[in-house]
Amino acid sequence: MRPKRLGFAAFVAALVSSPAMAEDIVIANVDVISMLEPGVQESQNVTVRGGKIVAIGPGEAAASARVIDGSGRFLIPGLAEMHAHVPLENPERDDALFLWVANGVTMARGMIGHATHLALREDLLAHRKLGPRLLTSGPPFSGQGSSIAEVEALVREQKTAGYDFLKIIGSLSADQFDALAVEAGRVGMRFEGHVTASVGLQASLEAGQIIVDHLDGYLQLITPDAERYPAHYAAWFGAALAPHVDLDLIPRAVAMTKASGAAVVPTETLLENSFRAYRWEEMSARPQLRYLPKALRDSYVGHMRRMAPGTSAEMAAEYLGIRKTLIKALHDDGVPVLLGSDAPQMLNVPGFSIHRELASMVAAGLTPFEALATGTTAPAAFLGATDWGAIEIGRDADLVLLNANPLQDIANTQRIEGVMVRGRWLDRVALDAGLSDIEQRYR
Repeated sequence: MRPKRLGFAAFVAALVSSPAMAEDIVIANVDVISMLEPGVQESQNVTVRGGKIVAIGPGEAAASARVIDGSGRFLIPGLAEMHAHVPLENPERDDALFLWVANGVTMARGMIGHATHLALREDLLAHRKLGPRLLTSGPPFSGQGSSIAEVEALVREQKTAGYDFLKIIGSLSADQFDALAVEAGRVGMRFEGHVTASVGLQASLEAGQIIVDHLDGYLQLITPDAERYPAHYAAWFGAALAPHVDLDLIPRAVAMTKASGAAVVPTETLLENSFRAYRWEEMSARPQLRYLPKALRDSYVGHMRRMAPGTSAEMAAEYLGIRKTLIKALHDDGVPVLLGSDAPQMLNVPGFSIHRELASMVAAGLTPFEALATGTTAPAAFLGATDWGAIEIGRDADLVLLNANPLQDIANTQRIEGVMVRGRWLDRVALDAGLSDIEQRYR
């Protein structure tokens, strides 16, 4: 029998049912990393009212304000998880939302949309649910069994329903992809996700695909005469092509991406987990797995065990090294690289995996500041958002209070003292209570 959710559930209910805070909340004497400029603004008071940042500066906090002591701590904007899978059922859905928040994720791009996510998106914005703001696709376009007319009709249906974008996976036929791209352009819908295998990366970008997830299609583009290899070489984002790539072709791939105006979401941790399956025993002991339902974590571990015989340290080093080179080259030439880990998926626990993704960006050669930008200012700028993504007067108060400087060590993003979600403050006690509640139910 599951233990009842009493204390923490009551806390969340009170949090989301109360009106937006009318009183000032001041995070006092805190070192601010605004992400609008490099470096740290020391000993600042950040004042929040009604969910918005209304003042930043030195000095004394107003006597009427609620004061959160930021002395010796660092304040960063909330992070974006740009490749999230939002569960459909509760308690898993609300648990995932909380896990994201507990790890400083205040914005999520949902990649397997459902009709219920439309209402959830509004509930999150209105504080009827606790969790990150949600950008959601509709159900993915697979093309299976669909006529051209049906693909076009589905584009229109998702536009009318109010989804934010179309999610495509790689199994569309060339005709289906072309029909989707034309109809999406006609009705004003973005299409994003995987690269359609029958079309390829170059044609996808030329047709208007605006975000490429997983670096899908890139290894094919930097492999001379890639079409002469068997179709299965394209599996797992071109992994089998790794020994055949020509790194001198990377600048061409980067220039093509930049010219198209597209962004990439590498989901590097997903591939790191997959291609290091030979280390499945070590990875399956990660403590954060206790926050997943037992059946789900057992399925991930079982899958990793089955994959392990086909992986090796040498294979992982070669394939992941190519991907890191691509990430660095894309970033350095101005292609927006957006932070996304693909969670929950393949040992990636919501929220916790975003910190691994940040570490992967640094491992690719980005500085800690540049890595943080992939999850803050870069996605906000790419999406044209001016109300989140940075610490600035007038923006929503999506904030993460850290106990150490992430610009010195990106691992310090995990040293969270508290999280503010559009003005709602959760201190370390509240975060730990929520995590404990989830852990108890999933033992």
